[in-house]
This record gives sequence, C-alpha cells and structure tokens, in this order.
Amino acid sequence: MATSSSSVSLLLISSLLLASLNEAKPSGPIVSGLSWTFYQKSCPNLESIVRKQLQKVFKKDIGQAAGLLRLHFHDCFVQGCDGSVLLEGSAAGPGEQQSIPNLTLRKQAFEIINDLRARVHKKCGRVVSCSDIVVLAARDSVVLSGGPDYDVPLGRRDGLGFATVNATLANLPPPFGNTTVILNSFGSKNLNAKETVALSGGHTIGISHCPAFTSRLYPTQDPTMDKTFAQNLKKACPTANSNNTTVLDIRSPNVFDNKYYVDLMNRQGLFTSDQDLYTDKRTRGIVTSFAVDQKLFFDEFAKAMIKMSQLSVLTGNQGEVRANCSVRNANNENFLASVVEEAVEEPGVWAGFM
Repeated sequence: MATSSSSVSLLLISSLLLASLNEAKPSGPIVSGLSWTFYQKSCPNLESIVRKQLQKVFKKDIGQAAGLLRLHFHDCFVQGCDGSVLLEGSAAGPGEQQSIPNLTLRKQAFEIINDLRARVHKKCGRVVSCSDIVVLAARDSVVLSGGPDYDVPLGRRDGLGFATVNATLANLPPPFGNTTVILNSFGSKNLNAKETVALSGGHTIGISHCPAFTSRLYPTQDPTMDKTFAQNLKKACPTANSNNTTVLDIRSPNVFDNKYYVDLMNRQGLFTSDQDLYTDKRTRGIVTSFAVDQKLFFDEFAKAMIKMSQLSVLTGNQGEVRANCSVRNANNENFLASVVEEAVEEPGVWAGFM
C-alpha cells in the first residue's frame, strides 16, 4: 500500500529531529569550567525536561518565549550570566528586578524558571544551576518559536548577590538609544557590530509598552518612521504615556524569523535602537544581509547567543547552585523579598533593549 503524504511528512520530521539530536557538539573556544556535556552523568535528561515543559507552556501562550529570551539577556548584561536577575530584593535593598529596565520583565518568566528548576531538581537532585536553566530556556524559546537550534555550553554557577539598581540601569542599553549607544554598550561586553545586530534580531518576537517608543510619535513624528506604521502605532498608543502594548515585529510577531530586519528596511522598526541600525551606515549592510538571508541570520544569531551566554560566568567552586532561584542558599531568612518603595518611573517607561 502506498504511503500517504501525511505519513511521509511525519517520517521526514522525525528524521530531522533525530538528526538534530544526534548532531555533534559544536567546537570552538568556551570559558574554562563550562562544557558541552557538563550534565551528561549528573542529569542526562536535563535538556529534554526543559524543552518538553516549555513545549507545553508555549502551546498555551507562545508570548512567554519572548519573555524568557529577554530574561536571559537582562541577566547576562548585568553582572554576567549568573542568575542574579532572578534574586528578589532583600532587607539590605532592592534587587535588579526593581531597576527601571527590569520593571517590565514578565512575572511569568520568573515563575517558569522556578517551575523548571523544581522539575529538574526533582529528577536529578540539586545539581543544575538556575543560571544554566535560564540559558536553556532562552535557547528553547528561540527553537520552539521557529528559530535555529544550537547547543550551549553548561556548568554555570549562581551568583551570591545581585547588582545595584544603578548598576543594572547602567548596563542595559535603552530602547531610545541610537546605534552609537548600542554598539558601545555591546562593545563593552566584547560583542562586535555583527553580533550586536544579530542579537537585536531577538526583537522578531515579543511586545513593548507604549512609553518605550512614543517619543518617536509625540510631540512630532520621527521622520525615519514609515507614515502608515506611525498612524497605526498612534491608534495603539493614543498618548505618550499610554500603558498599552504592541508587537515588536508587525510581520510575524510570534515567529522567530528574519522579518524584523525586513521591518527595518521598510522603516517599521519600533524602537530607535532598532531602526537606527538600518539608518546608520556602520550597520546598514549587516541588517540588509540578514533581511535577505535568514540562514545567515540564524547562524550568526546562534553564535552570538553562545558567546553572550558566557559573559562573566561563575564556574567550579565559585557561586552556588540555588535550591530556590529567587534567594541565595546561605542564610535564606536574610534574603527574603522585602517591599522597597522607591521613586521610580512608571513600569512602561523603559522596555529594555530586548
């Protein structure tokens, strides 16, 4: 009997998945203490546990993928990829979550990470760090929303403290920054122009609150913005301080692809930090190359993510493996969340770069 076309499709997908699982680990320099096979013996099913649970999460709400990807970026750019953004504030002062750029991080993202940590520790014991779980969740957020699959080196330890509110603010590039600001910010993390533009492609999924970009609409419209695009944004954000949200990529907001760069070429980038990448001659060619070649973007994005995920990591005897991602292990009673009132701007004012 002839095989049906649907059966052939299922066989093809199964073959591709099997090939992906059997794919050789990538080569290249990694930070001492990290490894492509770090949990092979202590938690061999780690990546499967994380991915299977996230498949369930995203089936209900694909929007959570962008939230987890952004959480990873905000962790790594402040004090390195050490899970410090997960720590709640203490009696000693507010944590990174209370800094303006992090006020719009999704609460569900923190909940998802804690849930993944509980599932992993139940299966393997307390051997996997929260910072490694954040890295895996970000990678799977990319994969499960249509982006490239790639291996990440593991073995990070969790930091023992968080950065100050001011240090957090200083290390996260603003959505209203021009290309010079963005290149300097990424450059301080040893990320070059191509890597900067590639990582900016994370804005192909996700949403933003109006105040992060309404300075481009009011009182006068940014001349680099497409007029029809601007008119539609004004409907979504009738005032500069509207607390509404809109998508970052108007072409395929829930699919990880290269349409973000197509948006920029059509003057439909949402943030100044996005659109100026195409306006600026230093990065325009990179934007164009990614817009016309999705595979090139995927390859460069994966390499840049692997590199970013190793920023100032703690390994070996440094840091700890937290039992609860929200509090450090030692003297947990001294690190419980406390309500700290500060004179900060409204949550929607700063969406953060990613």
